[in-house]
Amino acid sequence: MSLPDPNVLHPWPEQPRVALLKPLVESPLIEAGEFSYYDDPDDPTAFESRNVLYHYGPEKLVIGKFCAFGTGVRFIMNGANHRMDGPSTFPFPMMGGTWGERFDLLTDLPVRGDTVIGNDVWLGYEAMVMPGVRIGNGAIVAARSVVTSDVPDYGIVGGNPAELIRRRFDDHDVDRLLAIAWWDWPLEHITAHLTEIMSGSVDELAGAAPVS
Repeated sequence: MSLPDPNVLHPWPEQPRVALLKPLVESPLIEAGEFSYYDDPDDPTAFESRNVLYHYGPEKLVIGKFCAFGTGVRFIMNGANHRMDGPSTFPFPMMGGTWGERFDLLTDLPVRGDTVIGNDVWLGYEAMVMPGVRIGNGAIVAARSVVTSDVPDYGIVGGNPAELIRRRFDDHDVDRLLAIAWWDWPLEHITAHLTEIMSGSVDELAGAAPVS
C-alpha cells in the first residue's frame, strides 16, 4: 500500500498549482491540518501573504484536515478593523509623525476571536471569510460568497452576505457523521475505505469505521 505524504508541498507534481497548506505555512498564527490544500494557477505558495490578509494577531486562522480551497479564497483577519465609534474611521496613527504617538486610539477594536475552518470544508472560487467566522465540518461555501457569520456543520451557503441554502444531511445524519469523524481515522484505514468516504451512504461509512 502506497500512502500519500501530508508533508509534501505539491502532492500532484504535474500540477504545481495545488499546494498542501500544512508544509507551506510558516506563521505561528496559522494552523493547517493534514491534506488541506490551496489551488492557484499563479502561485499557491503565496497563500500566507496573498490570501490571509491583515493578520497581525493575536487571533489565529485554524484550518482543519482535508479542506479544499479554490483559487482566490481570502481570509480577512481582525487587523482589518477600524474604529467606528467616533466621527472618522481613518487610522491616523498608522501614518506616522506625531500622529504615530497616538496608537492608543487603535486599541480596543472589535474582536471576534479566531477564524476556524472545520474538517472536510470546500471553499469555492474567490470565497471571502470575514474575521472570527467559524465554518463547520463538511460545509461548502459557494464561489464568490462573503461569509460574515458562522456556517453549520454540513451546511451549504452562498451569496453576499452568505446565507444557508440547505444542509447536506439531516440533523440525525450530521450527528452520526460528526461522531464517525472519518478525518481522524488512521491514514491506512482512510486509504482502504475511500469508496465509502467519497461515495458511500452514512450507513456504509459507519460500517467502515474502525472498531475502537
